[in-house]
Amino acid sequence: MVNDYKENNITLPLIALRGIWIFPHMVIHFDVGREKSVKALEEAMLNDSKILLSSQKDFKVEDPKIDDIYDMGTIAVIKQTLKLPNGSTRVLVEGVDRARITSLEEKDGYLLADAIEYTYEFEDIEVEDKTKAAIRLVLDDVKEYINYSPQIAQEVMLGLMDIEDPGRLADVIASYLQLKLSDHYVILEELNFYSRLEKLHMILGEEIELLKIEEKINRKVKKQLDKVQREYYLKEQLNVIKSELGESDLDDDVMEEYMKKIESKKLPKYAEEAARKELKRMGQMSPASPEINVSRTYLDYLLDLPWAKTTKDKIELKDSREILNRDHYGLKQVKERVLEYLAILKRTKSMSGPILCLVGPPGVGKTSIAKSIAESMQRKFVSMRLGGVRDEAEIRGHRKTYIAAMPGRIITLMTKAGTLNPVFLLDEIDKVSSDFRGDPASALLEVLDPEQNDEFTDHFLEVPFDLSKVMFVTTANSTSTIPPALLDRMEVIRVSGYTSEEKFEIAKRHLIPKNLKSHGLKEDEFEISQAALEQLIQNYTRESGVRELERMIARVVRKSVRRMVEEGVDRTKITVQNLSKYAGKARYRDDILEDNPMVGVVTGLAWTEVGGEILQIEVNTMPGTGKVQLTGQLGDIMKESAMAGFSYIRSNAEKLGITDKGFFKDKDIHIHIPEGAIPKDGPSAGISMTTAMVSALTGRKVMNSVAMTGEITLRGRVLPIGGVKEKLLAASRYNIKTVLLPETNKKDIDEIPEKVLKNMKLHYVNDINDVLDIALEPIENA
Repeated sequence: MVNDYKENNITLPLIALRGIWIFPHMVIHFDVGREKSVKALEEAMLNDSKILLSSQKDFKVEDPKIDDIYDMGTIAVIKQTLKLPNGSTRVLVEGVDRARITSLEEKDGYLLADAIEYTYEFEDIEVEDKTKAAIRLVLDDVKEYINYSPQIAQEVMLGLMDIEDPGRLADVIASYLQLKLSDHYVILEELNFYSRLEKLHMILGEEIELLKIEEKINRKVKKQLDKVQREYYLKEQLNVIKSELGESDLDDDVMEEYMKKIESKKLPKYAEEAARKELKRMGQMSPASPEINVSRTYLDYLLDLPWAKTTKDKIELKDSREILNRDHYGLKQVKERVLEYLAILKRTKSMSGPILCLVGPPGVGKTSIAKSIAESMQRKFVSMRLGGVRDEAEIRGHRKTYIAAMPGRIITLMTKAGTLNPVFLLDEIDKVSSDFRGDPASALLEVLDPEQNDEFTDHFLEVPFDLSKVMFVTTANSTSTIPPALLDRMEVIRVSGYTSEEKFEIAKRHLIPKNLKSHGLKEDEFEISQAALEQLIQNYTRESGVRELERMIARVVRKSVRRMVEEGVDRTKITVQNLSKYAGKARYRDDILEDNPMVGVVTGLAWTEVGGEILQIEVNTMPGTGKVQLTGQLGDIMKESAMAGFSYIRSNAEKLGITDKGFFKDKDIHIHIPEGAIPKDGPSAGISMTTAMVSALTGRKVMNSVAMTGEITLRGRVLPIGGVKEKLLAASRYNIKTVLLPETNKKDIDEIPEKVLKNMKLHYVNDINDVLDIALEPIENA
């Protein structure tokens, strides 16, 4: 039947379609947006409104050539065009005949195609029997296709039944189907009517099979959805019924999971009974009850606690010593005491020893010592900051009757540790305070008492938990604010401040490498000279620890990094000459002490929570009525020490060489300690204030190289004081060469580093006369 087609050579503008096909006898509209297509449309409208339409093989191609377009297309007549607001044109066309493209060229900005047009008149064609049979098969296929595809209406069949032209019938049917572009091309390029129907029959058969599979899948999905919806509906009804009966809506899987946990955990009998009781109670709760979450939280904490899990101690004193020396420089006595503690622990296998309490100023390494202890024993480490804790519930937890009740931090951290025997650090235990919410310090008594903590009871859990295997370590800046009952349960280890030499080594070994790493520098990119580091320690920091020193080192390293980035420098070297450029101006002067002996000015030594310090005590006398005035924010104890010293001077005026017998009636004495904004208290400035008053009343100058500390009595006796190590370290920081100490403090000198004692001369005094003989210039030179 190919011979029934008439062939004509034609030349028409061409539009390349993207994603759509057009068959003869088909009316369709589409949008034209590409410039070439718009110009081809305009050219066609200027002539006989005929245009050639063919689909692109790849719709992504923006500028198609002849190889990008299917060679068989459709000649269409343009029926209508409409300009759209977006700039494109909507065109309505009707397919007329097939045409095969033979050549393609671009002319005046549009595509012009040479093609062979295929036309025929149906009246001249005799339909063969096999073609009629093929028509019936195809129509049956279409009927079955419509049954499975909701995209084509049943009425379409009526229109198809009236088409007698087999070629047109195939084209119309193909135009209704959602096929691949390649399948559309197969139908369009076939000129033989029977072959076209045969190919259409094959394509329809494949599509029907696919539709059958889709239908089968859809039925299964719908059935499953119906089942899910039915189950959901029934479950909702069941929940309502349970709600009315007061039963729980908890999933059986959840209840079973909790039951498995209870059975698998090695819980003590009382804890297992509490867990089963709570689980039973939870299973009987109303679904709307807010207590379900409380019960689940209760069970989660109860079951997550390490009731039986412990880590095995591996105490090797050699390894422990290496770890302590690696992490801390100096602190010899502290390390020895820790090693003694570990040795006894290894020997006795018992934790019944005292709780360690590391007491010392900030920045000396108390917290890191606790971490090193945990590492040396290969135990887990957890810490609890007690600073500012005022609520007893922080320790013991809240009862379950409270909204949002939770366990205390002791139980929470034990859960985090995951073992029964971690090293547990209670940091800043001296900062615990109490108010209307309870006394946390009292709650800590049960935690730290070895006789009680094997049955520590949290208010939330309400079952005893064994803390006796925990190694508790506490830290504090001072023991003065720790309640006596709590302090009695701990063994205090003093962690004193560092000497300048120790700070130098700590900076060199730890602080500088740490800051270089954190700031992205290599060791060969940064260098600080020994003299510059010593000046940084002496003139930029005055502290017992090394925190401020670390901040200054970080500041120097940051400035170095900035300079290297901005100026392109490869390496930075810090010297004494350029230190101020990186660290700023020096904060402290070396010449804080008087250069020459002066009347009424004495250097005293004091202890503070942040370490030892020096006090410059000044006394002036003036005509008056015998009044003693004290300024500089002095506490009651310090004021009483001053008055005790004044009473001793009055009763021993002649022996002390005071010529004015009526000084206590006609002279006022003013005692002042500079840095008046800082509160000061304690009895250890007694001999210092007394010496300053004697100097002012006699005119004898006080040796500027002498510092002193000690309490005075009304009889002039010098009593012992505390904080000897911190005070001597402070004297060493200020390069004081001579220090007066009470005779009874001689036993405390064993704790002082040899480097400090080597550059210092100590005088031990029993009464104020010993002090005056050393501190004041001789009478003949006064």
